Amino acid sequence: MTVARITDIIKVMEGFAPMALAENWDNVGLQIGQHDWPVKTVRVALNPSNDVVAQACKDNADILITHHPLIFKPMERIDFGTPVGSVIQMATLHKMALFVAHTNLDIVAGGLNDVLAEKIGVKKLEHFKGVNEQKETMAYDMYPLVNGYPDSKLGQGIGRVGELDKAEKLISLARLIKKKLGIQSVKVAGKPELDVKRVAICTGSGSSLMEDFLFSGAQAYISGDLGYHDALAAKDAGLGLIDIGHFNSEHLIVDVLAGKLQEALSYAMLNVNVGAYDFEKDPFVDI
Repeated sequence: MTVARITDIIKVMEGFAPMALAENWDNVGLQIGQHDWPVKTVRVALNPSNDVVAQACKDNADILITHHPLIFKPMERIDFGTPVGSVIQMATLHKMALFVAHTNLDIVAGGLNDVLAEKIGVKKLEHFKGVNEQKETMAYDMYPLVNGYPDSKLGQGIGRVGELDKAEKLISLARLIKKKLGIQSVKVAGKPELDVKRVAICTGSGSSLMEDFLFSGAQAYISGDLGYHDALAAKDAGLGLIDIGHFNSEHLIVDVLAGKLQEALSYAMLNVNVGAYDFEKDPFVDI
């Protein structure tokens, strides 16, 4: 077994979710650390929160990989008394790197949107964003595989549109999604008895894609962080929304990504232990 370096982890992650796919406003890649640091332990989480970073340091992780970035914009100063500054201080003192795969992991074939689609039974997937403008159909069963995974150079596109095996009432679909994802509650807008066969999906915050949804031909839109005016627009259009929450739409990638990483690093004969953090919780609670 070869001793792994941060650069080896980055190469594997680049194969899963190329950084070039990230949105222009996003900040992905190595945010703390340096390429030549040795790596024996990797941890994967959704957020680089104080609790997560503290646990990763306690576990002697050499690199923490998260979906959400710690640093979005250039920082004018690093104040250790702030939440971001305290995380930077903690990671640096423990010589632990932080790597981020955000919108590139949403966009790529086999990424977060495809994982969510598979979990809730949406098939025959196409791109979502711009579908009303481009009229592109890109069926995923036509994609070539690389090492058993969809070719990361294909499948670029935010969100997915696909079909259920059989039509479901909107309220029944919402309850089915709750069961399949193991979540306590969802928010629904639209007529409960609306027949749904074609579904649009966007993990994370999907409000910015409402116009695309309205022209997508889908009867229902499944996402997180959908707002009041989104609900009104969907209702007026005779369509449905199912808001499963930002956290619930994304945390499912943590175990999947950790598994892919462990498999790829073992295949490359790199002696690295990869673990997923399952203790993260939605910051919002139902009362």
